[in-house]
Amino acid sequence: MNRTPEKDPQDWTTGDEPMTGPQESYLHTLAQEAGEEVPAELTKVEASQLIDELQDKTGRGQGS
Repeated sequence: MNRTPEKDPQDWTTGDEPMTGPQESYLHTLAQEAGEEVPAELTKVEASQLIDELQDKTGRGQGS
């Protein structure tokens, strides 16, 4: 059971900052698998949302 509730990315106080290095790296991995391009200069919120979309598309990030 996940005891730490996830905060909606729209509620992040740092959500308008540039995406982090790990977000960018993971996005490029997912995008390559999905045959997508990663837009330049995403915010943390935008990167998080795109990660969720690409995880759905690639089947990554789903529980076993």
